[in-house]
Amino acid sequence: MASSSTADSPAQNASAAVDGSGGVNVFQLVQAHQEKAARLPPVEEIKTLLHHSLRAMLSTLSLKHEGYPSGSMVDFACDAYGSPILAVSNLAVHTKDLLANPKCSLLVAKDPADRTEIVITVHGDAVPVAENDKEAIRTAYLARHPDAFWVDFGDFQFLRIEPRVIRYVSGVATAALGSGEFSPEEFRLAKVDPIYQFSKPIASHMNKDHGEDTKLIVQHSTSIPVDFAHILDVDSLGFNVKAGSQGNTLKLRIPFTRRATERKDVKTLIVEMLDAAKSQAK
Repeated sequence: MASSSTADSPAQNASAAVDGSGGVNVFQLVQAHQEKAARLPPVEEIKTLLHHSLRAMLSTLSLKHEGYPSGSMVDFACDAYGSPILAVSNLAVHTKDLLANPKCSLLVAKDPADRTEIVITVHGDAVPVAENDKEAIRTAYLARHPDAFWVDFGDFQFLRIEPRVIRYVSGVATAALGSGEFSPEEFRLAKVDPIYQFSKPIASHMNKDHGEDTKLIVQHSTSIPVDFAHILDVDSLGFNVKAGSQGNTLKLRIPFTRRATERKDVKTLIVEMLDAAKSQAK
């Protein structure tokens, strides 16, 4: 289980990253801080991201153009074990491909507009959902896509992608999480982080009403002088921010001092971090 950060104090980090001219070497500070910043275990982080994603690129083996892959943008949800669920029309090209050859992959980008973000690829076999599972799968799918009334049309069916391997890679010019892969068994047993689901309301509130407070917390945690800091998402062990420093835009991991187990803990932890930052700034 991942634990809270054991990073050196901000003052120690800052003194260790002063360059020869007496200025602050931002990238040394970033590296020193991020190496020690607590984050979810990779398999838990990837399962959480996949669970909260809605749209992906589905690659199938083309029935019409034998030997060539075919790509489609599809909506999906995940079942209780993290396997992706598709609601597909029998008229769709990708459905015909999958019924002829179930081998496929599903590519999910955490933020398609940001090349530095994590990309996940699930390789597996798409198989029809068993009759006794259909109601549970329909409920799970509609929980993520409440307006998908077409799932009840006669020509639609649910397919489950049974994973064979789950791969992930950090984006261009970043090594925040690195890269790796998980077996189906390992992925099935991993948990979805319970705090991540509150990312949008927490980030929206903090970015709209407490931007200066976030900036102060980031500077205190990292010793990095920042011009702005916007929260991107939150989980049990901390939050991720996009920050500006000396003309550079940085992605930073800010660890909590202890694990949050419910939503109200996040507020308590952020208030404590802000108090500590204000105390040092005096």
